[in-house]
Amino acid sequence: MPTRCEICCEIMIAILLPPLGVYFRHGCCSVEFIICLLLTILGYIPGIIYALYAIVFIDRDQYFDEYRRPLYAA
Repeated sequence: MPTRCEICCEIMIAILLPPLGVYFRHGCCSVEFIICLLLTILGYIPGIIYALYAIVFIDRDQYFDEYRRPLYAA
């Protein structure tokens, strides 16, 4: 579970560069990152809104298990 400081820093980064904030939280090979990247390309404001949603409301630990491990985690 991330601390309040981590979430606050990710939110500030997400306001400046939405995909980067989602990348720090969910990784680069996640659906959340790809959706945020596409929304940011289509429009900056939708990218920010989705990035804030992905950082604050989507709990990565809930969906993380051995069978769905990201590519970069060994």
